[in-house]
Amino acid sequence: MKRTIIAALALVAAGGVAMQAVAWGNTGHRLIGVAATRALPEEMPAFLRTPGAVADIGELAREPDRWKGGGQPHDRERDTAHFIDLDDNAHVINANGLSIDALPNLKSEYDAALVAAGLDVNDAGYLPYAIMDGYQQLVRDFATWRVLNAAEARELDPGKRAWYRTDRERREALIRRDMGVLAHYVGDGAQPHHTTIHFNGWSRDVANPDGFTTSRQTHGAFEGDFTSRVARLDAVEAAMTAPQLDGFDLKARVPAYLKTTLAEVRPFYVLEKAGGFRDTDPRGGAFVNARLAAGASELRDLYILAWRASADASIGWPAVKVAEVEAGTADPWLAMYGED
Repeated sequence: MKRTIIAALALVAAGGVAMQAVAWGNTGHRLIGVAATRALPEEMPAFLRTPGAVADIGELAREPDRWKGGGQPHDRERDTAHFIDLDDNAHVINANGLSIDALPNLKSEYDAALVAAGLDVNDAGYLPYAIMDGYQQLVRDFATWRVLNAAEARELDPGKRAWYRTDRERREALIRRDMGVLAHYVGDGAQPHHTTIHFNGWSRDVANPDGFTTSRQTHGAFEGDFTSRVARLDAVEAAMTAPQLDGFDLKARVPAYLKTTLAEVRPFYVLEKAGGFRDTDPRGGAFVNARLAAGASELRDLYILAWRASADASIGWPAVKVAEVEAGTADPWLAMYGED
């Protein structure tokens, strides 16, 4: 796969700094997770609005990068989750590929459409599906937590109440982990190189009339060393946008978010050509912090939306409605503990 080859070349050029070739570096991912979690409103559970939870989610936002190197099929199935290669018109790889606005429901259908178009699935990436999957998992996590929390508060049997409490605590750890995983992929979606065929220097497969750099060190140098020097939490938080929570449609929201990032690809290369990523030029730092803020804003919104969606979910087996358990009209014991 071309990304694996280019990542290896970037490692050699960078002296073996592994993280920089494939995603925001540690600094960028941490800041996105921290800023998004610090911005959560009071409607979210209190266990998420503590300094410890903020720190946990910031660290766990790096988790998918730390999965790398597990072998096959582990790596093959996960490595391409970090990006989607779109051309300048938001088609996957080229005009023969799917428009990001017309993605099928399933990743398997997406893969089949790429193969039918004569395109390499491994080169395409499937970041939109990673974001959508992460959001949907979080809805399930929150729904389970709501049921456990409500049942624990009402349960009169000491043994059952103790089990609910312990399982709620287990679920809280899982929620922090899954919030970190979602943070990683949403963060990748804020990095322009993760949305474009121009992912490490301007693509040599298409015209380059503006003479943009084609250096294979572009990607790693930007998101790793440079970002670690100029990114600041206060600047990220100051640049975050107001929540956008109305009219939510996951299948429309994710492509729209990635297209917003794709629109920053050319400005990145214009700025790079103008020397904007020298440490003495404030424009580079402003670009980095604006991109991190875009990721943190989107992540905060998805966290809130997942929490709200969980109130209408059903969970467990046999399934119980979250709303009924929270209202005290349903007993979730069999659904949560199991009846076998």
